[in-house]
Amino acid sequence: MSFTADVRDELSRIELKRDCCAQATLSALIRFDGALTMSTGNTYRLELVTESAPVARTIISLAHRVGGLKTELISRRSVLHKTNNYLITIPSQARLEPTLRVLGLFESAYLSGGVDKALVRRDCCAIAYLRGAFLGSGFVADPRADAHFEITCQSERLACDLVVLMQRFNIEAKTLERRGAWIVYLKGTEPILNFLALVGAHKAIFKTHDVRIVKEMRNDVNRRVNAEIANQAKASQAALSQLDAIARLERAGVLAGLPEGLREFAQLRQDNPDLSLRELGTVAVPPLSKSAVNHRMRRLEEAASAL
Repeated sequence: MSFTADVRDELSRIELKRDCCAQATLSALIRFDGALTMSTGNTYRLELVTESAPVARTIISLAHRVGGLKTELISRRSVLHKTNNYLITIPSQARLEPTLRVLGLFESAYLSGGVDKALVRRDCCAIAYLRGAFLGSGFVADPRADAHFEITCQSERLACDLVVLMQRFNIEAKTLERRGAWIVYLKGTEPILNFLALVGAHKAIFKTHDVRIVKEMRNDVNRRVNAEIANQAKASQAALSQLDAIARLERAGVLAGLPEGLREFAQLRQDNPDLSLRELGTVAVPPLSKSAVNHRMRRLEEAASAL
């Protein structure tokens, strides 16, 4: 199951205690998933299509609760995409048009283009509408991937109304047009988490935080490993340069004429090619301080450079 499907499943299980919130949620679901068609005799039929079984159950439950509407459900399987989709039909009936008017959706035989302001006057109803919008047409990327969130709208007006609703809760969304549809999207992880928290997807937030912690730990380990590798490479390169300087002194016959302390240190360097200068100081007899080790190595390198 995808992360989006998990979020939809969680949101569809939220209990709507107020009828006004139930109306707002159903209005959003119909607006984002529904199509109103005219039948013979100037009667109307409403059809909604979703790929989510929890969303289909929510639509049917709210249709019964809000308008006492009769519904029909057909489950179909897409041969191409290997997924199920659900067709919810609300056939022509006396309660259909009045219910659509209550939901702020009915405009001269077609669904209205935007969000009815009276329907989302309360903050709880605005949140319920945003929840319904995501249930109907939302997408959020798996937290293991790059942050991505969008809701597909059928019109620019609807997209702009959705942006205004999010701004009410300090969530800054943007819009773009893509292949004839309008997309409301959020940039960055924090706005996405704020939206999920607002609409009640708390399990999704916990999962996102868990993934972020693992990613941060993995990145920290990678940084430490890369730094260690870089330090080892730097130390190895320095050791090769030091051994080369000592070898040149030997070939030139200069090493034997150097002070005893330098000769002993040169032999210690040759006997321990894998050790850093700090480690050489600890194995020397007697042990040498860091400044003493650096001083002796510098004198050897200066002597080799003088050749």
